[in-house]
Amino acid sequence: MDDFILYFKMGLNHVLDFSAYDHILFLIVLAVVFKETEWKKVLWLVTFFTIGHSLTLALSAYSIVKVPVDVVEFLIPLTIFITAVVNVINTKEIAEKSNKVNLLFSGLFGLIHGLGFSNYFRLMIGQEEDKLMPLIEFALGIELAQIIIVISILLLGYLLKTFARVGNRDWVIVTSSIVIGFAIQMMMERVFW
Repeated sequence: MDDFILYFKMGLNHVLDFSAYDHILFLIVLAVVFKETEWKKVLWLVTFFTIGHSLTLALSAYSIVKVPVDVVEFLIPLTIFITAVVNVINTKEIAEKSNKVNLLFSGLFGLIHGLGFSNYFRLMIGQEEDKLMPLIEFALGIELAQIIIVISILLLGYLLKTFARVGNRDWVIVTSSIVIGFAIQMMMERVFW
């Protein structure tokens, strides 16, 4: 039970660590296009991300995949940037088009985000015989943390749209544009060539 709590907390803290806010930024731009009534879709979005993230962690834990850290560290803010830009471009068709695109992004870009933590995770579990249980426990922590973040985004959007009369289109454009600024800064700091 102690191991479960250890890896679960590590997954939880991996996402909720505000000093490593790239994960949070990605979740913001994934979820911002959804309305609060679409919370079930957002939960699927989170699950797709967790699956992608966990898949690359597993491949790394079993030493099947190794990607240079500097490349991955650049690709992570690039995924955030691409998702936010697509949100801005699709503002006229936010409801359907962005939802489908962000669902695809959550799975595919989850693979890249998982690579960002894979080296640390591989060191953390070391030479343990059973790597599957720590992966599952870690993934459950990630899943809960991501649910907390996206529910917070949906709630904040609801409050701003209801009480401050912010339009949905404005909410998506402004939020995504702010995240674009962060992503550009992160990419510039992480250029590897």
